Amino acid sequence: MATDVVMPQMGESVTEGTIVRWIKKVGDKVDRDEPLFEISTDKVDAEIPSPAAGILAEIRANEGDTVAVNSVVAVIGAADALVVAPPASALPAAPSGRGDQMQVAPAPEHVGVTPAPSTEDLMRERSSPLVRKIAKEHHVDISQIHGSGIAGRVTKHDILEYIGQEGQAGQVGQEGDRVEKMSVMRKKIAEHMVLSRRTSAHVHSVFDVNFSRVAEIREAKRAEYEQAGGKLTYLSFIIKAVVDALQAVPIINASIDGDNVVYHKDINIGIAVALDWGLIVPVIKQAGGLDLLNLSRAVADLATRARAKQLKPDDVQGGTFTVTNPGVFGASFGLPIINQPQVAILAVGAIEKRPAVVNDALAVQTMASLALGFDHRIIDGATADGFMSRVKHALEHWDGEQA
Repeated sequence: MATDVVMPQMGESVTEGTIVRWIKKVGDKVDRDEPLFEISTDKVDAEIPSPAAGILAEIRANEGDTVAVNSVVAVIGAADALVVAPPASALPAAPSGRGDQMQVAPAPEHVGVTPAPSTEDLMRERSSPLVRKIAKEHHVDISQIHGSGIAGRVTKHDILEYIGQEGQAGQVGQEGDRVEKMSVMRKKIAEHMVLSRRTSAHVHSVFDVNFSRVAEIREAKRAEYEQAGGKLTYLSFIIKAVVDALQAVPIINASIDGDNVVYHKDINIGIAVALDWGLIVPVIKQAGGLDLLNLSRAVADLATRARAKQLKPDDVQGGTFTVTNPGVFGASFGLPIINQPQVAILAVGAIEKRPAVVNDALAVQTMASLALGFDHRIIDGATADGFMSRVKHALEHWDGEQA
Protein backbone atom coordinates (compact mmCIF):
# COMPACT_ATOMS: atom_id res chain seq x y z
CA MET A 1 0.00 0.00 0.00
CA ALA A 2 1.07 3.57 -0.65
CA THR A 3 2.03 5.79 2.28
CA ASP A 4 1.56 9.54 2.18
CA VAL A 5 4.46 11.69 3.36
CA VAL A 6 3.18 14.87 5.00
CA MET A 7 4.74 18.15 6.08
CA PRO A 8 5.23 17.69 9.87
CA GLN A 9 4.33 20.30 12.47
CA MET A 10 7.65 21.36 13.99
CA GLY A 11 6.24 23.35 16.91
CA GLU A 12 2.90 24.32 18.41
CA SER A 13 2.57 27.61 16.53
CA VAL A 14 4.08 26.38 13.25
CA THR A 15 1.60 26.23 10.37
CA GLU A 16 3.92 25.66 7.41
CA GLY A 17 7.37 24.57 6.37
CA THR A 18 9.64 25.22 3.41
CA ILE A 19 11.22 22.30 1.58
CA VAL A 20 14.92 23.08 1.31
CA ARG A 21 16.18 19.87 -0.27
CA TRP A 22 14.99 16.46 -1.44
CA ILE A 23 17.55 13.92 -0.23
CA LYS A 24 15.94 11.14 -2.30
CA LYS A 25 14.62 11.28 -5.83
CA VAL A 26 11.67 9.56 -7.47
CA GLY A 27 12.39 5.86 -7.94
CA ASP A 28 14.88 5.66 -5.09
CA LYS A 29 14.54 2.90 -2.51
CA VAL A 30 14.05 4.23 1.03
CA ASP A 31 14.03 2.58 4.43
CA ARG A 32 11.73 3.53 7.26
CA ASP A 33 13.21 6.47 9.26
CA GLU A 34 15.82 7.14 6.56
CA PRO A 35 16.19 10.92 5.87
CA LEU A 36 13.90 11.79 2.97
CA PHE A 37 13.89 15.59 2.70
CA GLU A 38 15.03 18.68 4.57
CA ILE A 39 12.73 21.48 5.74
CA SER A 40 13.06 24.90 7.30
CA THR A 41 10.55 26.54 9.66
CA ASP A 42 10.68 29.38 12.16
CA LYS A 43 11.40 26.81 14.89
CA VAL A 44 13.94 24.48 13.35
CA ASP A 45 15.77 23.24 10.27
CA ALA A 46 15.48 19.46 10.17
CA GLU A 47 15.85 16.36 8.04
CA ILE A 48 12.51 14.54 7.88
CA PRO A 49 12.61 10.72 7.94
CA SER A 50 10.55 8.47 5.73
CA PRO A 51 7.41 7.14 7.47
CA ALA A 52 7.69 3.78 5.69
CA ALA A 53 10.01 1.58 3.68
CA GLY A 54 9.55 1.25 -0.06
CA ILE A 55 10.09 3.28 -3.23
CA LEU A 56 9.72 7.05 -3.48
CA ALA A 57 6.92 6.86 -6.02
CA GLU A 58 5.95 10.51 -6.27
CA ILE A 59 7.11 13.99 -5.23
CA ARG A 60 4.37 16.61 -5.02
CA ALA A 61 6.25 19.61 -3.60
CA ASN A 62 9.28 21.37 -5.03
CA GLU A 63 12.44 22.46 -3.31
CA GLY A 64 11.81 26.04 -2.24
CA ASP A 65 8.04 25.58 -1.87
CA THR A 66 6.32 26.57 1.37
CA VAL A 67 3.78 23.93 2.31
CA ALA A 68 1.02 23.90 4.93
CA VAL A 69 1.42 21.49 7.84
CA ASN A 70 -0.09 18.05 7.14
CA SER A 71 -0.09 18.60 3.36
CA VAL A 72 1.04 15.57 1.36
CA VAL A 73 4.45 16.28 -0.18
CA ALA A 74 5.35 12.81 -1.44
CA VAL A 75 4.15 9.21 -1.69
CA ILE A 76 6.05 6.08 -0.67
CA GLY A 77 4.98 3.00 -2.60
CA ALA A 78 5.71 -0.69 -2.23
CA ALA A 79 8.94 -2.01 -3.70
CA ASP A 80 7.13 -3.06 -6.89
CA ALA A 81 4.96 0.06 -7.12
CA LEU A 82 4.55 1.94 -10.39
CA VAL A 83 6.53 5.15 -10.19
CA VAL A 84 4.93 8.40 -11.36
CA ALA A 85 7.36 10.59 -13.26
CA PRO A 86 7.20 13.99 -11.56
CA PRO A 87 6.90 17.24 -13.50
CA ALA A 88 10.17 18.97 -14.29
CA SER A 89 9.60 21.43 -11.45
CA ALA A 90 9.52 18.64 -8.87
CA LEU A 91 12.78 16.93 -9.72
CA PRO A 92 15.31 17.12 -6.85
CA ALA A 93 18.26 19.42 -7.37
CA ALA A 94 20.88 21.26 -5.40
CA PRO A 95 19.46 23.59 -2.69
CA SER A 96 18.59 26.97 -4.18
CA GLY A 97 17.27 29.16 -1.39
CA ARG A 98 13.72 29.89 -0.36
CA GLY A 99 10.87 30.14 -2.84
CA ASP A 100 7.38 31.53 -2.78
CA GLN A 101 4.13 30.13 -1.37
CA MET A 102 3.14 26.82 -2.89
CA GLN A 103 -0.27 26.03 -4.28
CA VAL A 104 -0.82 22.36 -3.35
CA ALA A 105 -2.46 20.50 -6.20
CA PRO A 106 -4.97 17.69 -5.57
CA ALA A 107 -3.67 14.15 -5.75
CA PRO A 108 -4.11 12.39 -9.10
CA GLU A 109 -6.93 9.85 -9.18
CA HIS A 110 -5.03 7.30 -11.20
CA VAL A 111 -1.39 6.33 -11.22
CA GLY A 112 0.04 5.92 -14.66
CA VAL A 113 1.96 7.49 -17.51
CA THR A 114 0.93 11.08 -18.21
CA PRO A 115 0.92 12.58 -21.71
CA ALA A 116 3.79 14.82 -22.70
CA PRO A 117 3.16 18.39 -21.56
CA SER A 118 2.70 21.19 -24.06
CA THR A 119 5.16 24.08 -24.37
CA GLU A 120 2.73 26.27 -22.43
CA ASP A 121 2.49 23.66 -19.65
CA LEU A 122 6.27 23.47 -19.42
CA MET A 123 6.43 27.24 -19.06
CA ARG A 124 3.89 27.09 -16.24
CA GLU A 125 5.82 24.34 -14.49
CA ARG A 126 8.92 26.50 -14.50
CA SER A 127 7.30 29.10 -12.24
CA SER A 128 4.55 29.63 -9.69
CA PRO A 129 1.42 31.78 -10.20
CA LEU A 130 3.02 34.54 -8.10
CA VAL A 131 6.16 34.57 -10.25
CA ARG A 132 4.06 34.69 -13.44
CA LYS A 133 2.05 37.59 -11.99
CA ILE A 134 5.23 39.55 -11.24
CA ALA A 135 6.53 38.79 -14.72
CA LYS A 136 3.31 40.02 -16.32
CA GLU A 137 3.28 43.24 -14.27
CA HIS A 138 6.86 44.03 -15.31
CA HIS A 139 6.54 42.76 -18.90
CA VAL A 140 9.21 40.12 -18.37
CA ASP A 141 9.55 36.98 -20.50
CA ILE A 142 10.15 34.18 -17.98
CA SER A 143 11.87 32.06 -20.63
CA GLN A 144 14.69 34.63 -20.69
CA ILE A 145 15.46 34.16 -16.98
CA HIS A 146 17.92 31.54 -15.81
CA GLY A 147 16.05 29.80 -12.99
CA SER A 148 17.94 28.67 -9.90
CA GLY A 149 15.14 26.34 -8.81
CA ILE A 150 14.56 22.71 -9.61
CA ALA A 151 15.12 21.85 -13.28
CA GLY A 152 15.53 25.54 -14.10
CA ARG A 153 12.39 26.63 -12.28
CA VAL A 154 12.21 30.42 -11.90
CA THR A 155 11.67 31.32 -8.26
CA LYS A 156 10.40 34.54 -6.75
CA HIS A 157 13.98 35.39 -5.78
CA ASP A 158 15.13 34.86 -9.39
CA ILE A 159 12.58 37.21 -10.95
CA LEU A 160 12.99 39.93 -8.34
CA GLU A 161 16.75 39.79 -8.86
CA TYR A 162 16.27 39.94 -12.63
CA ILE A 163 13.92 42.91 -12.37
CA GLY A 164 16.43 44.68 -10.15
CA GLN A 165 19.25 44.06 -12.62
CA GLU A 166 17.12 45.43 -15.46
CA GLY A 167 16.34 48.58 -13.48
CA GLN A 168 12.58 47.82 -13.44
CA ALA A 169 12.30 47.91 -9.64
CA GLY A 170 13.35 50.43 -6.98
CA GLN A 171 16.73 50.19 -5.29
CA VAL A 172 16.68 48.46 -1.87
CA GLY A 173 20.15 49.56 -0.75
CA GLN A 174 22.95 51.85 -1.79
CA GLU A 175 24.93 51.06 -4.91
CA GLY A 176 27.34 48.23 -4.20
CA ASP A 177 25.35 46.94 -1.20
CA ARG A 178 24.54 43.23 -1.07
CA VAL A 179 20.83 42.55 -0.55
CA GLU A 180 19.51 39.14 0.48
CA LYS A 181 16.03 37.92 1.35
CA MET A 182 15.51 36.69 4.89
CA SER A 183 15.44 32.93 5.30
CA VAL A 184 12.17 31.31 6.37
CA MET A 185 13.51 30.80 9.89
CA ARG A 186 14.83 34.37 10.19
CA LYS A 187 11.56 35.86 8.94
CA LYS A 188 9.46 33.83 11.37
CA ILE A 189 11.78 34.63 14.28
CA ALA A 190 11.38 38.32 13.47
CA GLU A 191 7.59 38.02 13.40
CA HIS A 192 7.48 36.16 16.71
CA MET A 193 9.85 38.55 18.47
CA VAL A 194 7.81 41.59 17.42
CA LEU A 195 4.62 39.80 18.46
CA SER A 196 6.09 38.99 21.87
CA ARG A 197 7.09 42.61 22.49
CA ARG A 198 3.56 43.69 21.62
CA THR A 199 1.95 40.97 23.75
CA SER A 200 3.89 40.91 27.02
CA ALA A 201 4.73 43.75 29.39
CA HIS A 202 8.47 43.06 29.45
CA VAL A 203 10.42 43.82 32.63
CA HIS A 204 13.97 42.64 33.43
CA SER A 205 15.80 42.02 36.69
CA VAL A 206 19.56 41.30 36.85
CA PHE A 207 21.30 39.40 39.67
CA ASP A 208 25.05 38.94 40.13
CA VAL A 209 25.80 35.34 41.14
CA ASN A 210 29.01 33.92 42.63
CA PHE A 211 29.79 30.62 40.83
CA SER A 212 32.95 29.83 42.81
CA ARG A 213 31.31 27.00 44.75
CA VAL A 214 29.85 25.51 41.56
CA ALA A 215 33.24 25.84 39.83
CA GLU A 216 34.90 23.76 42.56
CA ILE A 217 32.26 21.01 42.37
CA ARG A 218 32.33 21.03 38.57
CA GLU A 219 36.10 20.56 38.50
CA ALA A 220 35.93 17.73 41.05
CA LYS A 221 33.07 15.88 39.32
CA ARG A 222 33.77 16.55 35.64
CA ALA A 223 35.58 13.26 34.88
CA GLU A 224 32.99 11.24 36.78
CA TYR A 225 30.16 12.79 34.75
CA GLU A 226 31.96 12.23 31.44
CA GLN A 227 32.33 8.53 32.27
CA ALA A 228 28.58 8.42 32.94
CA GLY A 229 27.79 10.01 29.58
CA GLY A 230 27.16 13.55 30.82
CA LYS A 231 28.93 16.86 30.29
CA LEU A 232 28.97 18.85 33.53
CA THR A 233 28.64 22.44 32.32
CA TYR A 234 27.69 25.56 34.25
CA LEU A 235 24.44 25.51 32.28
CA SER A 236 23.52 22.16 33.82
CA PHE A 237 23.83 23.63 37.33
CA ILE A 238 21.81 26.70 36.31
CA ILE A 239 18.99 24.61 34.85
CA LYS A 240 18.82 22.48 37.98
CA ALA A 241 18.64 25.60 40.18
CA VAL A 242 15.96 27.06 37.89
CA VAL A 243 13.87 23.88 37.97
CA ASP A 244 13.93 23.79 41.77
CA ALA A 245 12.98 27.48 41.93
CA LEU A 246 10.12 26.98 39.45
CA GLN A 247 8.69 24.28 41.70
CA ALA A 248 8.68 26.80 44.56
CA VAL A 249 7.35 29.74 42.47
CA PRO A 250 4.93 28.14 39.95
CA ILE A 251 3.66 31.43 38.49
CA ILE A 252 7.02 31.77 36.68
CA ASN A 253 6.25 28.43 34.96
CA ALA A 254 2.75 29.53 33.90
CA SER A 255 1.33 30.99 30.69
CA ILE A 256 -1.55 33.31 29.79
CA ASP A 257 -4.58 32.16 27.79
CA GLY A 258 -6.86 35.13 27.25
CA ASP A 259 -8.01 36.16 30.73
CA ASN A 260 -6.84 32.89 32.27
CA VAL A 261 -3.53 31.96 33.89
CA VAL A 262 -2.49 28.39 33.06
CA TYR A 263 -0.33 26.77 35.74
CA HIS A 264 1.57 23.96 34.03
CA LYS A 265 1.87 20.61 35.75
CA ASP A 266 5.20 19.83 34.10
CA ILE A 267 8.36 21.92 33.99
CA ASN A 268 9.65 21.85 30.41
CA ILE A 269 12.84 23.87 29.96
CA GLY A 270 13.60 25.32 26.54
CA ILE A 271 17.32 25.74 25.77
CA ALA A 272 18.12 28.37 23.15
CA VAL A 273 20.72 26.96 20.73
CA ALA A 274 22.49 29.33 18.35
CA LEU A 275 23.11 27.89 14.87
CA ASP A 276 24.87 29.30 11.84
CA TRP A 277 21.49 29.71 10.15
CA GLY A 278 19.37 30.93 13.09
CA LEU A 279 18.20 30.15 16.60
CA ILE A 280 16.11 27.22 17.82
CA VAL A 281 14.79 26.24 21.24
CA PRO A 282 14.63 22.47 21.86
CA VAL A 283 12.90 21.47 25.09
CA ILE A 284 13.90 19.28 28.03
CA LYS A 285 10.61 17.61 28.96
CA GLN A 286 9.60 16.97 32.58
CA ALA A 287 12.82 18.49 33.86
CA GLY A 288 11.44 18.52 37.40
CA GLY A 289 12.06 14.79 37.63
CA LEU A 290 15.69 14.88 36.44
CA ASP A 291 18.82 15.03 38.57
CA LEU A 292 21.95 16.97 37.60
CA LEU A 293 23.47 14.08 35.62
CA ASN A 294 20.37 13.48 33.51
CA LEU A 295 19.90 17.21 32.93
CA SER A 296 23.48 17.43 31.65
CA ARG A 297 22.84 14.47 29.34
CA ALA A 298 19.64 16.07 28.02
CA VAL A 299 21.33 19.42 27.32
CA ALA A 300 24.17 17.77 25.39
CA ASP A 301 21.80 15.53 23.43
CA LEU A 302 19.48 18.34 22.33
CA ALA A 303 22.32 20.67 21.36
CA THR A 304 24.03 17.95 19.32
CA ARG A 305 20.87 16.93 17.47
CA ALA A 306 19.89 20.56 16.85
CA ARG A 307 23.19 21.28 15.10
CA ALA A 308 22.89 18.05 13.09
CA LYS A 309 19.28 18.88 12.07
CA GLN A 310 18.08 15.71 13.78
CA LEU A 311 15.42 17.21 16.07
CA LYS A 312 11.94 15.72 16.00
CA PRO A 313 8.69 17.76 16.15
CA ASP A 314 8.18 16.87 19.80
CA ASP A 315 11.65 18.19 20.68
CA VAL A 316 10.63 21.81 20.02
CA GLN A 317 7.14 21.80 21.55
CA GLY A 318 5.71 22.27 25.01
CA GLY A 319 8.28 24.56 26.62
CA THR A 320 7.15 26.35 29.80
CA PHE A 321 10.32 28.35 30.59
CA THR A 322 13.38 29.23 28.49
CA VAL A 323 17.07 29.63 29.28
CA THR A 324 19.32 31.45 26.82
CA ASN A 325 23.10 31.79 27.14
CA PRO A 326 24.53 34.89 25.43
CA GLY A 327 27.44 34.69 27.88
CA VAL A 328 29.00 31.92 25.81
CA PHE A 329 29.89 34.65 23.29
CA GLY A 330 31.24 36.98 25.99
CA ALA A 331 28.17 39.12 26.74
CA SER A 332 28.09 40.40 30.33
CA PHE A 333 24.32 39.92 30.37
CA GLY A 334 21.33 40.08 28.02
CA LEU A 335 17.78 41.41 28.19
CA PRO A 336 15.92 38.64 26.34
CA ILE A 337 12.49 38.69 24.72
CA ILE A 338 9.98 36.26 26.22
CA ASN A 339 9.28 33.11 24.21
CA GLN A 340 5.50 33.18 23.80
CA PRO A 341 3.22 31.90 25.30
CA GLN A 342 5.62 31.62 28.25
CA VAL A 343 5.83 34.42 30.80
CA ALA A 344 9.53 34.42 31.69
CA ILE A 345 12.99 33.78 30.26
CA LEU A 346 16.46 33.68 31.84
CA ALA A 347 19.60 35.00 30.14
CA VAL A 348 22.99 33.79 31.39
CA GLY A 349 25.89 36.22 31.10
CA ALA A 350 29.58 35.36 30.78
CA ILE A 351 30.87 33.28 33.70
CA GLU A 352 34.28 34.75 34.42
CA LYS A 353 36.79 35.80 37.09
CA ARG A 354 35.88 39.15 38.70
CA PRO A 355 36.85 41.09 41.82
CA ALA A 356 34.23 40.61 44.55
CA VAL A 357 33.85 41.36 48.24
CA VAL A 358 34.00 38.18 50.35
CA ASN A 359 33.90 38.44 54.16
CA ASP A 360 34.61 42.18 53.93
CA ALA A 361 37.72 41.55 51.83
CA LEU A 362 38.35 41.95 48.11
CA ALA A 363 38.87 38.62 46.35
CA VAL A 364 38.88 37.16 42.85
CA GLN A 365 35.73 35.06 42.34
CA THR A 366 33.99 33.24 39.47
CA MET A 367 30.99 35.46 38.79
CA ALA A 368 28.16 35.91 36.30
CA SER A 369 25.11 38.12 35.82
CA LEU A 370 21.76 36.37 35.34
CA ALA A 371 18.91 38.42 33.86
CA LEU A 372 15.27 37.37 34.19
CA GLY A 373 12.83 38.76 31.64
CA PHE A 374 9.25 38.45 32.90
CA ASP A 375 5.71 39.41 31.91
CA HIS A 376 4.50 42.13 34.28
CA ARG A 377 0.89 41.34 33.38
CA ILE A 378 0.91 38.48 35.88
CA ILE A 379 4.33 38.56 37.56
CA ASP A 380 5.18 41.33 40.03
CA GLY A 381 8.74 42.47 40.63
CA ALA A 382 8.75 41.03 44.15
CA THR A 383 7.74 37.60 42.83
CA ALA A 384 10.36 37.69 40.06
CA ASP A 385 13.09 38.77 42.47
CA GLY A 386 12.04 36.10 44.96
CA PHE A 387 12.45 33.51 42.21
CA MET A 388 15.89 34.87 41.30
CA SER A 389 16.94 34.91 44.95
CA ARG A 390 16.24 31.18 45.11
CA VAL A 391 18.30 30.55 41.97
CA LYS A 392 21.17 32.68 43.31
CA HIS A 393 21.16 31.00 46.74
CA ALA A 394 21.15 27.50 45.23
CA LEU A 395 24.13 28.27 42.99
CA GLU A 396 26.16 30.03 45.67
CA HIS A 397 25.52 27.37 48.33
CA TRP A 398 25.44 24.24 46.22
CA ASP A 399 25.23 21.02 48.17
CA GLY A 400 28.07 18.80 46.99
CA GLU A 401 25.86 15.74 47.52
CA GLN A 402 23.56 16.98 44.72
CA ALA A 403 26.30 16.54 42.13
